[in-house]
Amino acid sequence: MLKSLTKAALFALATAGVVLTGPSAAQAEYPEKPVTMVIPLGAGGSHDLNARIITSIVPSYLGQAMIVRLTPGAGGQKGTQEVARSPADGYTLLFTHNYIDMLQQYVESVPYEPMKDFVPIARVNYAPVSIIVRADSPYQTFEELVAAAKAEPGQLQLGHSGNWGAFFVPAAQIMKKLDFVVNLVPYQGGGPALQSLLSGDSDVTLAFPSAIGELLEAGKIRVLATAGDTPLYEGVPTFSEVGITGDIGFMHRFVLAPAGTPQEVVDKLTVAFEEMSKDETFAKLMSRLGESVDHMTGAEYQKLREQQAEDYQELVKNLTSQ
Repeated sequence: MLKSLTKAALFALATAGVVLTGPSAAQAEYPEKPVTMVIPLGAGGSHDLNARIITSIVPSYLGQAMIVRLTPGAGGQKGTQEVARSPADGYTLLFTHNYIDMLQQYVESVPYEPMKDFVPIARVNYAPVSIIVRADSPYQTFEELVAAAKAEPGQLQLGHSGNWGAFFVPAAQIMKKLDFVVNLVPYQGGGPALQSLLSGDSDVTLAFPSAIGELLEAGKIRVLATAGDTPLYEGVPTFSEVGITGDIGFMHRFVLAPAGTPQEVVDKLTVAFEEMSKDETFAKLMSRLGESVDHMTGAEYQKLREQQAEDYQELVKNLTSQ
């Protein structure tokens, strides 16, 4: 009887083992639930606006919804740290930019290691910044703004998206190149910085195309100059035309995942973002926003990221030297 029971028990255990290790208990294929995309910036900025389009298109290629979560604070470090400490399972991603990602490590101690704690998934695009004032501003041209700043150093208020961020850095570069000073006032992202301009709390700010279009059409702002040497708006000079040369004022928008994310998950995300970049509806929506589509795979962007790390180290030295 004992032998019989033992055999029966062993058979039951063996059968249970087959069930436990068989297909019915295997991990479901990624993704089996919505994916969260964290933006380490405030509402209403260019990242927020771009993300709304991304998350409306990429689910078609990923097979699950993608949810935006805005987590501003500490110049982008709060949201970045949140993703760095999230499970490396592909369900929490970071939608960030080059200044937060590669530059901030050289100006203060950050609670994560950019190169070690993240793996790039895709660069979505990059955009040139514009210098803007309210439509009722007394400054009709960039030259008039600079002249006023030189006449009264530190009196003009420039609202920006956070210290050493996408507005602060080009503003600091421009001031150093042209030898003038304005008071740099930080806000939690481009959206709040733009609102500070519209409400009259600041005299000037910077913004990217996605945040400018409707305001420009409504006659609420005036664009004084745009980054690069390719004109963006009729009658508006480029940085090179007003004496600002060099790689100033370009922001790369890209997606990172926590380091250690399984390669098969990285691969699936990589394919989804690459397919999204070819989507005609995506291109049309981005165009309406005033933004381009300039896709790079994570592996391609990682090479650029490594170059940025070197370049920004030198940039910080230059900006902080007397």
